[in-house]
Amino acid sequence: MSEADRGVPASLRLRRLRRTEELRRSLSETDLDPARLVYPVFVRPGGGAPEPIESLPGVERHPLESLGERAREWDRDGVRAVLLFGVPRVKDPEGSGAVDPDGLIPQAIRAIRHSVPTLRIVTDVCLCAYTDHGQCGLLRAGEVDNDATVERLARMALAHARAGADMVAPSAMMDHQVREIRAALDRAGQTATAILAYAAKFASPLYGPFREAAGSAPKSGDRRSYQLPIGNAREALREMAADAAEGADLLMVKPALPYLDILARARRRFDLPLVAYQVSGEYAMLRAAAARGWIDEAAAIDESLIAMRRAGADWIITYFAREVAARARREGR
Repeated sequence: MSEADRGVPASLRLRRLRRTEELRRSLSETDLDPARLVYPVFVRPGGGAPEPIESLPGVERHPLESLGERAREWDRDGVRAVLLFGVPRVKDPEGSGAVDPDGLIPQAIRAIRHSVPTLRIVTDVCLCAYTDHGQCGLLRAGEVDNDATVERLARMALAHARAGADMVAPSAMMDHQVREIRAALDRAGQTATAILAYAAKFASPLYGPFREAAGSAPKSGDRRSYQLPIGNAREALREMAADAAEGADLLMVKPALPYLDILARARRRFDLPLVAYQVSGEYAMLRAAAARGWIDEAAAIDESLIAMRRAGADWIITYFAREVAARARREGR
């Protein structure tokens, strides 16, 4: 059947609009503006040199004492936002360090805010890196106690907000964590602090490198009793709806590429800004393939991020944020 028989003009030549790079860029339906990227940052106490993370080539644990200097470097490269994760030395069963108003992340917030006032600061709100058992919540009789954990998460979020965080991101996947954090922030007059909810966080094997970086792997068991089953799309959307109803300002899907279908469905259903998290395992796979010469690294990075934007993400959390922003700045984009 000819094009004319199918109702397509015989003169149609779609390649006319793909002839040059400038033309293709000017007609791009999906942008990769660095302002949409969030750079994850691991912060450890003390000084010295940054510590490389073996399973995350190019990613480091940054010492608190030089964090302001590092923030200026990220700003020069074009990074607009960071997501802070604490890697404390001291841990206990209750995750006490997480709620210390002068703890690791509140100090990190103040250091960055003093050094680069315009940098958007988002903080992860979870107990896994602060508990000696590695679970995301408080254990009672060997089980994660949802309500006790939620109270602790609210205190943690409030400490971050008072230190100057623009946004807190509860990631423990506890029921009603958003509601209780919103209430705690509002009671304390922190009404301007936004909540980015890890709303659809799946129990994925792709978190392995992150757990090495943050020292947050569970000492026993796993997290399947609170993270989403990998095959459950309807349940993921219910989680997102619950967090939206409880006061979340943005909703996250994590990981990103394996769950683009969830992201696309969420885009059709919710008007809130959506965030995709390109997690550590996704990053490590691309790095490993590129190191072996199997893929064009820059092209593969851009393609993966464009896929997330095309599926509906307004922001993307990615360990590639710094290099993508720096490349865009060099190219005048």
